[in-house]
Amino acid sequence: MNTKRSRKARRRSTSELYDTRAAPTRTLVLYPSLRGKWRRPRDDDRALEEAVALARAIDLDIVSEEIIVVRSLKPGLYMGSGQVEDLHGYIKEKEIELVFIDTTLSPVQQRNLEKKLHAKVIDRTGLILDIFGARAATREGVLQVEMAALTYQRSRLVKSWTHLERQRGGLGAIGGPGESQLEIDRRLIDERLARLRKELDDVVRMREQHRGARRKVPYPIVALVGYTNAGKSTLFNHLTGAKVYADDKVFATLDPTLRGIDLPSGRRVILSDTVGFISDLPTALVAAFRATLEEVIEADVMLHVRDMSDPDAGTQADDVLSVLDELGIDEAQRDERMIEVMNKIDLLDPEEREVVEESVGRRSDATAISAITGEGIDALLDIVSRRVWAGRQVVDLKVSVTDGKALSFLYDHGEVLERSDGEREVALKVGIEIKDLERFKKMALAIA
Repeated sequence: MNTKRSRKARRRSTSELYDTRAAPTRTLVLYPSLRGKWRRPRDDDRALEEAVALARAIDLDIVSEEIIVVRSLKPGLYMGSGQVEDLHGYIKEKEIELVFIDTTLSPVQQRNLEKKLHAKVIDRTGLILDIFGARAATREGVLQVEMAALTYQRSRLVKSWTHLERQRGGLGAIGGPGESQLEIDRRLIDERLARLRKELDDVVRMREQHRGARRKVPYPIVALVGYTNAGKSTLFNHLTGAKVYADDKVFATLDPTLRGIDLPSGRRVILSDTVGFISDLPTALVAAFRATLEEVIEADVMLHVRDMSDPDAGTQADDVLSVLDELGIDEAQRDERMIEVMNKIDLLDPEEREVVEESVGRRSDATAISAITGEGIDALLDIVSRRVWAGRQVVDLKVSVTDGKALSFLYDHGEVLERSDGEREVALKVGIEIKDLERFKKMALAIA
């Protein structure tokens, strides 16, 4: 009985450590507009809108949203003490319980602000982790989010907490210090992280087995990437006829979804919908979701879906490329594999639309579409077909009429351009990738 109670207590304590969100809460959203050398290359009003969207993604009760000017960063409070005093008065008057500051706070800054404001304080990393925790659906997603949240929360363990007084302990007359509550909390987190890594390794191993099975019948991977809420899931649903959850919310999609589709050339590809990227995406999340994003890393073609109706579309594109760099997909690889998909042209006014279409018209690696109306989808699929077939050869082959396996292979892995059936042989002109042609030749030699 005592053992069971002890285990429950450990689980409960660990859960409390990484849970960063209380029940529906009266919230103040702050976007710090930095000055001088700290200034961020973003439109303040648009950045505040995104901060509010993040808060609404977990249904917080937003009492007020403000842009605060920060002229110099303070190591202890992030902002000036006068600003903190003003905020404290406002928070007390409006009975605000949670302050979301859309930046990255150090553990010391977060703790000091909570003391001064008499309210819970959460930064951008903490809120994004919370959103991911609410949205994760698959076992892999849940494990990855919990690992990232525990890693983040571990850095927030500080000795100033009231329950972290040194506990006395020891053996007999020797005495000596025992574990502090801080050390216990860290140990609980470290033990949980070790178990999570083992569980995640098992899940990743299973995903790799599935990926290995696909390599044996190798369909090209076409991965959708882009800023959160750019319309990736809507495009995915349009192309596949699936019903993946799509909503006008940040991080509407978290867990990866794969579907097979047939291109106009007849070639079958696997389309992958992935989590949306965002500016200042926590490093812990990029690392934790690397296994999920393997589909992007290994993709033959990447569709960079962009919301051209967003005034910050250019900055968002830079943020996506920054995350791809972190994943090891450099500029050379992007030039070879990426297609820019200028989405939401149905929301543009005529002049804006003309600018986008003129830009697309000068490029072979871009197209303009509306995932909602379907406009431009055919042109997009044609570009994908050409990109998928970029490394193919057109060859003349002869196959015995009785060799159904060889014929099936050529139809599955190549594009049959011409066919002539004789009494004993079938003459074919086939467009096929070099690697698949080599596999076909090995198959023919094995049969011979």
